[in-house]
Amino acid sequence: MMSLPEAVTLALREAGLDPAYVEDLIRATLEEDLDGGEDVTTAATVPAEQRAVAVLAAREAGVLAGLPVAEAVFAAVDAGIELERHVADGAQVPAGTNMLTVHGRTRALLLAERTALNLACRLSGIATATRAWVDALAGSRAEVRDTRKTTPLMRSLEKYAVRVGGGVNHRSSLAESALIKDNHIAAAGGITAAFRAVRESYPGLTVEVEVDDVAGAAEAVEAGADLVLLDNFTVDQVLEAVKTVDGRARLEVSGGLTLGQAAAYAATGVDYLSTGALTHSVRALDLGLDVVAVEGR
Repeated sequence: MMSLPEAVTLALREAGLDPAYVEDLIRATLEEDLDGGEDVTTAATVPAEQRAVAVLAAREAGVLAGLPVAEAVFAAVDAGIELERHVADGAQVPAGTNMLTVHGRTRALLLAERTALNLACRLSGIATATRAWVDALAGSRAEVRDTRKTTPLMRSLEKYAVRVGGGVNHRSSLAESALIKDNHIAAAGGITAAFRAVRESYPGLTVEVEVDDVAGAAEAVEAGADLVLLDNFTVDQVLEAVKTVDGRARLEVSGGLTLGQAAAYAATGVDYLSTGALTHSVRALDLGLDVVAVEGR
C-alpha cells in the first residue's frame, strides 16, 4: 500500500478528515480483503500491466458523501492512478450520475473497488438519510443531530457524512462534552448532585442532562444545565417542557423518533432532534464501479 499523494491528503483535510486516520482505516480494510494472500480471480484473469478506465457512478438517486475517501482508497493501492472527480460531496444526484473516473492498472482498480464502494456507499447512505431529516425540519429552528451509535472505528467518517447531509454533530467522544444520563443520575444521587459534580470537575465543558419528565427538565435547568435532553417525550410533553424551560437552556428531543414525527416535534420550538438511526441502521446508497475501457482494445 502506497502513502497518499499530497492532492488526496489535501482533499481529506478540506473535508475535515484526518488523513492519517483514513489511511490507517484503508490499510486495515484492504488487509482484511486480502487476508494475507492475493486477489486470486484478478491475478488469474487480468494481465499484470494491463491498464483500464473505470467509472464510479450512482445507481440510485441520493446525496453523495465520501468521494475524497474513495479517492484515497484508489491512491493507496497505486499512487499512479489518475482521478477525475465529476461531482462534489453533498450533491443530490439522480440515478446514473457519474461521480469519479479512475485511470490506472486494472488489477489496482479491482483491488480498490470493494473497499472504495463499501465506504462511499455507507457514507452516501448516511448523507441521504440526514438530508431527508433536514428537509422534514425545514421552516423550524430545529436541527437534526447524530449520536455516538456509530460503526466501531468509523465514527469520524460517519459524522462527516451527517454534516455533508446538512445535519449537525453531537459530541464525537466522551471527552468532548458531558452528557449526564439516567445511570449517572442514579449513581450521583440525583440530577442536581450529578450536575454539580460534573461542573466542579470540568468547569469549562458544556453539560447536557438527560431527563424523562418535565419535572426533571425543570430541575436540570435550575441546576444550570446548558442543554436538556428530553428522552422519549410525547409532543405534548415537549410543549410543556419548552414552556417550563422558557429559553434558559437549549432543548434536544431523542428516543424512538421517526421521520414522520419530525415536523411535529420541530414545531414545538426545540433546538435539536437527535436520532441514532442516521448511523446505526441506515441503508447504504447503491453505487457501482464499472470498467468502461481497457487499453489496447
